[in-house]
Amino acid sequence: MIATGMDRRAPRRATMAVGTVMLAALLAACSGTAASPAPASTPAATTPAASATPAATIAASGDLILATTTSTQDSGLLDVLVPAFEQASACKVKTVAVGSGAALKLGQDGNADVLMVHSPAAEKTFMDGGYGVNRQLLMHNMFEVVGPPADPAGIKGMTSAKDAFTKIADAKSTFVSRGDGSGTEAKELAIWKAAGITPDPAWYIKSGQGMGATLQIASEKKGYTLTDNATWLASKANLDLAPMVDSGDPSLLNIYHVIQVNPDKWPKVNAACAAAFSEYVLSPAGQKVIGGYGVDKYGQQLFVPDAGKVESTLTAP
Repeated sequence: MIATGMDRRAPRRATMAVGTVMLAALLAACSGTAASPAPASTPAATTPAASATPAATIAASGDLILATTTSTQDSGLLDVLVPAFEQASACKVKTVAVGSGAALKLGQDGNADVLMVHSPAAEKTFMDGGYGVNRQLLMHNMFEVVGPPADPAGIKGMTSAKDAFTKIADAKSTFVSRGDGSGTEAKELAIWKAAGITPDPAWYIKSGQGMGATLQIASEKKGYTLTDNATWLASKANLDLAPMVDSGDPSLLNIYHVIQVNPDKWPKVNAACAAAFSEYVLSPAGQKVIGGYGVDKYGQQLFVPDAGKVESTLTAP
């Protein structure tokens, strides 16, 4: 399946950060030529018993390459969801955590088996190209506009992200964008477009990195940024940033889907494990893991499970 000769007998899991070099390192590790890094520690959470999972999930086996967004990694969700799925099946997950655009490109090139992403417009293009099958609504949360506590643009308490972005531009306040083709960047650019603004490089910085790193840069530079609220909640204790815009703004809805890579285009994909993963995360057991994540540690769920819902009915948590 993978042009680099990935061997599915390689070490059971590799989780990589954002960046071309890191992604190349993961692909090399999967080929068996380099040791995979140790899996991240798994926080305490309720893991559903295998008996609660669909039979098809339990029957699948082999290595599964999951291409997903950095928000699912940086928030810690993968540290709970992946072990729960592996416990319920004979599939072993190798995770590539990148921006949604890069994750979709991996699927388009046949370098992944299943995707968990949050860039709806790009996902539609992916599906229209015949690269994916069985795209399903998985979960949602909200984006947050965060910034320095001093709030030089004077946007704190505003209810419209578009109006807040306008004030940031008028004040020429520092704004840090991911600039990595991610779903978060796609949402950010849509807000600038709605405001009729082309950001000025004099105050607009592209980090080219994932959400966690971008938040850190914004904190250090006393700038504003757009973040998913799951990564924000998991990271905010170490940042000199504060929430600025009411996250009830419907334009800040952040929707995730799970998509299987089309085996008709890429016959070597592990279609059985891809289907099993999709089936599991959409099952009551998987949705319980998603809905329960973050409650103990942060006092609120980081993701709202949405299997079986109609996307147009989703609202702010």
